[in-house]
Amino acid sequence: MSTPKDTPWAPATLNESAIETGSDKDGANAALEHLGYTPELSRNRSTWNVVFMSFILASVPYGLSTTYTYALAGGGPTNIIWGWVLVSLIILCVAASLAEITSVFPTAGGVYYQTFVLSPIWCRRISSWVCGWAYVTGQIMITLAVNFGSAQFFIACLNVFEDENGVGLTDSWEAWHTYVIFLAITLVSHAIPAFGNRWLPWLESFAIFWTLAGVVAIDICLLVIAKNGRRSAKWVFGHFEPQTGWPDGWSFCIGLLQAAYATSSTGMIITMCEEVRQPALQVPKAMVGTIVINLIAGLIFLVPVCFVMPDLAELAALASGQPVPSIFKSAIGNSVGTFLLLLPLIILGLICGIGCVTATSRCTWAFARDGAIPGSRWWRTVNKKLDVPLNSMMLGMVIELLIGLIYFGSSAAYNAFSGVGVILLTLSYACPIAVSLLLRRREDIKHGSFDLGALGLFCNIVALAWTVLVIPLFNFPSYMSVTLETMNYACVVFVGIIVISAVWYWIWGYKNYAGPPTDAIDPEADHPAGSSPVQVAKDIQR
Repeated sequence: MSTPKDTPWAPATLNESAIETGSDKDGANAALEHLGYTPELSRNRSTWNVVFMSFILASVPYGLSTTYTYALAGGGPTNIIWGWVLVSLIILCVAASLAEITSVFPTAGGVYYQTFVLSPIWCRRISSWVCGWAYVTGQIMITLAVNFGSAQFFIACLNVFEDENGVGLTDSWEAWHTYVIFLAITLVSHAIPAFGNRWLPWLESFAIFWTLAGVVAIDICLLVIAKNGRRSAKWVFGHFEPQTGWPDGWSFCIGLLQAAYATSSTGMIITMCEEVRQPALQVPKAMVGTIVINLIAGLIFLVPVCFVMPDLAELAALASGQPVPSIFKSAIGNSVGTFLLLLPLIILGLICGIGCVTATSRCTWAFARDGAIPGSRWWRTVNKKLDVPLNSMMLGMVIELLIGLIYFGSSAAYNAFSGVGVILLTLSYACPIAVSLLLRRREDIKHGSFDLGALGLFCNIVALAWTVLVIPLFNFPSYMSVTLETMNYACVVFVGIIVISAVWYWIWGYKNYAGPPTDAIDPEADHPAGSSPVQVAKDIQR
């Protein structure tokens, strides 16, 4: 059987229905039903709500603070500032590429669903399986990294309080102290979106103004007080001092993890499509617009911090791996004042965790409703009273808490959490982009509301090139001299996730996984009555 150019759920037909009727909740629900799903979640988010949630998923000042040590060791201020600009422009291309596709296929399944419907019939089950597992586990790992990073950052913030001998408040703390704080943050970040879902848009709106006020306060205080003086503009924008031991070019690239981590949430907002009033229009615009806002917000935060940085080698050698509190303490010179100035970042970290939990639970739920996760019947249910996929949310929480136990074996665990999260999400974003560009020649994009034409083609190429770089790059140790404390365990976690997903496909998926309900079955094909979707899909593939 020849593979038809367009699937029965042709993008043209889909989008004529979706866009024309997608101007309100009923229209969006009708479009979702056309994609093969029954609406189960409330559409309570406007365009600004989507923008605000995209913003807090990144929480740029917080994200850049907790991973500051990567760019600091990678090259110092040059890596921090120009690395941020470079990665933001690259991620803008990724966001634009995903926005084009999402304007045609707006579902909570996100890139996993898009990969399925765009792939040729012979490989759509395995390609969507790989993409879906990368998408789900990537979001879980990023959520884990955010909450674990919040715990480590909070401890480093407490350490600005020192005794008369200069010993920090938390210098003597052990691994279990960190894990207990991580446990508390994880519980809170899951409880709020579970029991207060209807109030989340208000929280996201508050986060915007909180971030604005916090960054303004930080900038003014750091630059005005600057107890130990200010660096020159030439130093801030041109000084390159790598600490990693790698060749300069590779060291700069490894330092890009700071910016990559802060922008890794770009495609996570797609999972909220089924709670948005006009997903085919709102979500694509939010994805692209938020990157531009984040680029500016990041520079407003990073440049003043670089102006007051003390000795780079001392900062890179900090045992906490969190140099930002030390930079603030050096500039302010007062423990109480420093902690108060760090408080906006601490609270923003908690809000970021709440946003990540919300997006991750929807992604897990969407993947489970298509039967791709062990015990899917438990994870695909929606709690009607709370209006959230509560079981999926709890599943993510348990996995995060279990993986977090790695910290008892190595304090470098956070490197693995953040690094592998970036790798997996980048891989998942590349899947629909690659299929759309290489196999479909961008034909489907023409039927969407966000077709960028030749510019879209350029963005696709940049996005795929970035993926090819990211996968090996962020598996490398940050330092050339590798010890148990500097080893990058992202490769171990990454391989572990790939093995688990492959084994599950071999044991269960190959025989039972049919993919989303829009499984692109050729309507002209003859199949025995009563054939299961999986059997029909196999017949087509043969």
